[in-house]
Parts: sequence; C-alpha cells; structure tokens
Amino acid sequence: MLIAPYRHRIYRQQQGSGDGMPNDLPAKASDAAGRPDMNGIDYIAQILKQEGVEWMSCFPSNPLISAVAKVGIRPVAFRHERGAVMAADGYSRISDRQKFGVCAVQAQAGAENAMGGIAQAYADNIPILVFLGGNNLDRLSVKPNFTAVQNYQGWVKQVEAIYTPNQVGDVMRRAFHALRNGTPGPVIVELTGDVCAQEVPEAARTYKSPKMHRQVPEPAAIADAAAALMGAKRPMIWAGQGVMFSGGTEALRELAELIAAPVFCTMPGKSAFDERHPLALGAGSGTTTGPANEWLTSSDVMLALGSSLTRTPYGQKIQPGKTIIHNTNNPDDLNKDEAADIGMVGDTRLTIEALIECILEQTGGESVGERSKTEGEVAAAKAKWMAEWEPVLNGDEEPISYYRVIQALNDTLDGENSIVTHDAGAPRDSIVPFYTATTPHSYVGWGKTTHLGFGIPLIIGAKMAHPEKFCMNLMGDGAFGMSGTDIETAARSGAAITTVLLNNSAMATYSGPTQGTIGAEAREEYGVSTMHGNYAKIAEGMGAVGLRVTKTAELGPALKEAQRLNAEGRTVLIDIAANVEDRRSRF
Repeated sequence: MLIAPYRHRIYRQQQGSGDGMPNDLPAKASDAAGRPDMNGIDYIAQILKQEGVEWMSCFPSNPLISAVAKVGIRPVAFRHERGAVMAADGYSRISDRQKFGVCAVQAQAGAENAMGGIAQAYADNIPILVFLGGNNLDRLSVKPNFTAVQNYQGWVKQVEAIYTPNQVGDVMRRAFHALRNGTPGPVIVELTGDVCAQEVPEAARTYKSPKMHRQVPEPAAIADAAAALMGAKRPMIWAGQGVMFSGGTEALRELAELIAAPVFCTMPGKSAFDERHPLALGAGSGTTTGPANEWLTSSDVMLALGSSLTRTPYGQKIQPGKTIIHNTNNPDDLNKDEAADIGMVGDTRLTIEALIECILEQTGGESVGERSKTEGEVAAAKAKWMAEWEPVLNGDEEPISYYRVIQALNDTLDGENSIVTHDAGAPRDSIVPFYTATTPHSYVGWGKTTHLGFGIPLIIGAKMAHPEKFCMNLMGDGAFGMSGTDIETAARSGAAITTVLLNNSAMATYSGPTQGTIGAEAREEYGVSTMHGNYAKIAEGMGAVGLRVTKTAELGPALKEAQRLNAEGRTVLIDIAANVEDRRSRF
C-alpha cells in the first residue's frame, strides 16, 4: 500500500502514551463479559478490516473515516466526493472482484455530490462500496433531508440503510455478497446517524464473510455454441470486461487459437486480449481499427463473451445477419438489444473452459479452422489500415497531433508494467484504436456514460492497487477542469501518477468539423468551447512536477522523465501544446 512520506499517520488506539499529548484516547467501556463496547461505526470498520480492505477514499467528513484509521485502514481524502467515488471505481476495475474500492462521504450534500461517480460505476457495471453519512432516524422523512434509499433507486445495484444497531452485520453481509456475486455494480450503505452511534449488542456481532458463487451455462447451450463455432466460415470473438473480471484472459487466448477466431475487444474489455497477438483485431469505442471493422462486417458467427451487448454511441454496432452466441452473467442482458441465437448465462471463464472442453471432445483434441490463414488475413487488414494512419502517427506537425502523442506512448512505455486510461471525448476516440494493450488491465477502458475528468481519480485508484506500475491518464483541458485538483491528492497521498494533458484551448469534440451541436455562432461570437490555462504551472502549485512540451522531439524525453519521477514518488503533469484534432478512425 502507498504511504506518503511524513504525511500519513495512523494513531494508536490506547488508553494513554504517558506523554500527556491530546491524541491519547480513553479506554473503551466494557460489557458485563469484559468485551469492549462497539458501536455500529466501529463494527463496520472491524468488518472492513476482516474483509481485507487496506484503504478507503473519502471526502469531506464521515464518522467511518476515523474508525477505519483506528483499525489500520488508510483513509485518503480527495478534493470532491465525485473524485473519491471514482478512485474507488478505478481500484475495483483492475481488481477483478478480488478486492473492492471503498468510499465514505458525508450526509446530504456529500451523498448528492457523489451521484456522478456512482452513475459512472453503475453504467459500466463496476462493484464499489460507498458509505453515505445519514440523517438521524427521526429526520429521514422530513423534507428536504436527503435519503439515499429513496433517491438512489434505479441507478445502483443495491442500496440499504441501517435502521437498528442489530442489523449492521446483516447489512454488511448483504453488501459484500452483492459485490462478489451476480451483475457487478455499486453497493450503497447509508449510515443513519444516531443509529450507527449506538452499541451493537455482542449477540449481533456475528459477521461471516460471504463467498463468491460462480455458475456455468447449461450443457445444451454449451453444445449448441460449440457446434455453431465449429461450423462457422468466418467466426469472431467479441470480448467484454467480464473476461477480465472472471480471470478468463488466458482461457480466451486458448479458445481463439483453438477455433482460429480473431478477437475484438470492447472499450471496457480492451486488454482482455493481448493486441500483439496475431489474432487480435484491436478494440473499439465509437472509433475502431480497420481489422475490427472488417470482421464486424463480414463475420458469420460472433461469440460475445463477458459483455452486455448494450447498444451505445461509445461502442461498435453489430451488423445484422450474424449468428450471435451471447455469454453474460446477467440474464437480463440476453435479447435486450441484440437477439441471441444461443444464450449462455454464467461466469465467463468457466463458460470458455466448458466450450474448449466440448470442442476438443468433438474434434478428438484437434483445432478448428485454418489459423495461419486467418492470422494472415488479420495482418493484411491491419497493414492496409495502418498505411493510412502511419503518416499521422509519426508526423511532426505542430501544434502536436493527438496521434503523435499516442505513438510516443507506444514507443516509450513498458506496456506490460504500465496502466493507461483515457478521458471522455476526443482523447478516448483517438487512443482506443491505436494504443497497444498488452496484459490484462494494461489499458483501462470506460464509458457507457462519460463523465469528464474521470481519468485522474481512476488512475489514482489504479495506482493504489498497483504501486509498482507506471500509471498514466490521457485527458484534454476540458476534462482537467472537472477533476484537476485531485493532482494535489495524488501528490499528497504518494500515489504518484502521470497526467498527459492535451492543451489546445478548446474542447476538440465540439470544435472544427466535429463540432457537434455547438455551432459557429456560439463558438466564434461568445467563445463557447474555448478555454485557456498553463496546467504545468497549476500542477506545480499543487505539489506535482509540471512539464511543458511544445515540440514532437520533446515527447519521448518528457515521458521518460515522468517515469523516473513517478518511481521516486513524484506526481507529474505533462502539458502538451496540442492541435484541435478532428481525424478519427471511423467506418
């Protein structure tokens, strides 16, 4: 776990240290049996410790913050409730339901401000645990007091308030069961103020950690899917985020090679399949690669793994006329947006393994299809696509092209020991097709709803999970305005990240040929979509290192310097004088 030098301290819980300092804590009262009294907040902290929670994001106040610190869980304060929630999200995204991001915010305004971060986690099916401060029991129904149980319905997986001290353990057991099982999503616990301050009776302190339970599709569905894949003329695999959450990336590679099926990754699923593999088609948001477009158009059988197949402007369309085999852990996903010819509800890794076993039984241990031929076709499609984009990726135009920045990332970073994410808008649409994802979570894609500024707190959460890796987010200047002060959080906490900021004094998604709904009359006369700033200086003022890049030749050295500084525990922002990029790999 990351600990910032001299800034992070957990005070010992003891009767007194003998030095007379005001940090001494009085001894806890005891019950008749000699066991210390424990109120609801302290019991929750103990349960979190039992569950292996190591840190908790927070802002600005919640009684749980001090309680977790007393049991050795590190609280990390962010600059806004939304950022605190998003950091918990980033931690969960790369932990594959083995560990969970935990966040605590205050009642009323805190619960209201947290909504944006929670909405992002809900849209992307991310399991996080959020504790909201609550009003006292007699104020819950008094207008305008905020109650999450009433107001959060419909955009969280589960929300529950604590109404009696006896139910604390039950609420927490249900919360962790929901985090581990079924469709992932945000789980909310509302801490009713006066109730959680009361003692939890010893008889009610019986928390047992719930286990993860996985299921396999019915054998008939596996057999039908295997037959369809073996009979396909041009199969492809559509890999979603569920491949990684299930720990199924190695099984996915084995299946792709067995049936000679190239693999396309959704934006949340990017890095589920190594993009250096000759069967890799790449990934897609609203933009994608040439090979992906070719197979999305021409394939006859598509196996969707660990995906909801939700239609979204931030994903690729599925063309009609295909046989669709759909695996998901949520039966409500089947036939929601796409008609499933074969549905397989179950854990993605177990589903893939069952498919492999079934196919090998049918073939006597032999592979299916002509793998070398398929790999040659993928290589040819990639060469054709890259012939168009190579001059852009390696160009020396100034202001600097987004694509030249992305190429510098590919050339400079150690892909297997880095975690990279985008931000909403033009940075996302530019980087998803072109950055080479390698190992699972080397790239973190997101965005069925697209909250500007998510990249900074997300990558802080990722750094908390993997302090040994270089963690970097790519964002525009518009996104910086939504979360830029959490650069200070990274610097203060010791979560040394690098932010690469494309500074073009504009919102590129709403400018030039891609101006969207903001017309020239608003942009030219009133300056809508125009903004200015020296973000390197702003970062310096918040305790980070600011680097300014104005020449393409400076990109590589700046990225190397950022890696060196991060390794020393210094947070870095690279402010790049960028163009207003309007080129996109769309089809």
